[in-house]
Amino acid sequence: MTKEKRSFFEKLTGASHTLDNTDTQTSMPVYSEEEETAMPMQQQSQQAQSPQDWSTSEIAQNDAEGQLTIDVYQTDNDIVIKSTIAGVKPEDLDVAINNDMVTIKGERRQEEVVEDENYYYQECYWGSFSRSVVLPVDVVVEKAEASLKNGILTIRLPKAQTNKVKKIQVRGF
Repeated sequence: MTKEKRSFFEKLTGASHTLDNTDTQTSMPVYSEEEETAMPMQQQSQQAQSPQDWSTSEIAQNDAEGQLTIDVYQTDNDIVIKSTIAGVKPEDLDVAINNDMVTIKGERRQEEVVEDENYYYQECYWGSFSRSVVLPVDVVVEKAEASLKNGILTIRLPKAQTNKVKKIQVRGF
C-alpha cells in the first residue's frame, strides 16, 4: 500500500494543496519496509575514476586550476586576507588588486617525479591555483601589504576613510 508524501513546500507552509489549480501534483509514493526491495548497483565504467586515480598529467592536461581556501576579516583599520599556501615561494605568487577585487595566483611545483603507480595516496594539489575575492569596503591600494610566513599568506589592505568629510570653498564670480 502506498501513501502520498507531502512536498517540501507543503511541509514548510503547512498547506495541504498545491498553489495552482492544475492536477499536476508531484507526489512520491512511500513504501513500507516490507515492500521495499533492494536496488541493484551498476558497476562503474572503466572511464569513471575517483580523484585518487587521477594522475598529475591528467590534471595538467585538463588545465584545471586549483582554488585557494581563504579567511577574510576586518580589524579597525584593515581588511585582512589569509590563505595557507605551503610549498610556494614568494616569487611564485602574484597578488593583484583591481578596484574592489583581490586576485591571488600562483603555482605549486612538485620537486621530484614519482610514477603514478608508486603512489598510495595523492591528495596534495600540484599546479597552478588562483582565488579572487570581492572586497567588502573600499581600500587604499597604494598601502596594501602582503607577506608569506610559515606557509601562511597574509594580505593587509588598509580601509579607505570614506566617511571623511572634505569641505571645499565656494567661489563667486
